[in-house]
Amino acid sequence: MLQYILLSTVLISSISLVAVLFLAFKEKLLKAATHYFVALSAGTMMGTAYLHLIPELSETLPLENLLLIILLAFGLFFIVEKSIHWHHSHSDDDKVTSIGYMNLIGDGIHNFIDGVLLAATFAVDVKLGILASFAVALHELPQEIGDFGVLLHAGWSKWEAIKSNLIVSMTMILGGIVGFYLFNILEGTLLYLTAVAAGGFIYIASSDLIPELKEEKRIIKSISHLLVFGLGVLITYLL
Repeated sequence: MLQYILLSTVLISSISLVAVLFLAFKEKLLKAATHYFVALSAGTMMGTAYLHLIPELSETLPLENLLLIILLAFGLFFIVEKSIHWHHSHSDDDKVTSIGYMNLIGDGIHNFIDGVLLAATFAVDVKLGILASFAVALHELPQEIGDFGVLLHAGWSKWEAIKSNLIVSMTMILGGIVGFYLFNILEGTLLYLTAVAAGGFIYIASSDLIPELKEEKRIIKSISHLLVFGLGVLITYLL
């Protein structure tokens, strides 16, 4: 069973990395498409939180408790972001902003949970695990591409962004291993981690990514960003 989990999580992480590497060598394309990646990432984050995570959690957790956890997570991410901002405000590298770090934290939590969930589905049935892996891969591909765009927009070099994406993608593998060995222990905790991830996604999309898109003054560009944002939401809805 563990070999299926490892194979699945490694393949998903590798597919995302290959897509990012391909785009990394198309610098003109990346420069022109960075804001579209930001819009896509914002859409997938909002869609994942509101169309999947929150509805699924509401079936298990009391709504009042769920909303409280999401609100606390929102505040926690705000505090973490301010801490990172204060730390780097004294740095000589003014291009490095907290948006990239916040995005990596949220993505790491999400990938870890995806790995645990994949382990759970493989524990139930191998065929179900394969189907779940396919669904996660379809979701991760635009998510990782969007995350790469966010890191570039935050001032990271493409190699820093690739390295960070690779490290963060490994949290899915870690989640799969942890899920395999400790799923019975994590089953209750997973709900709260998922709620924290939902709060983190909402915070990053609403306070960091969407405001960046609002800086665009050209109406055609703004409409195209909105359409890409909607595409991100649609992708999460269809999955």
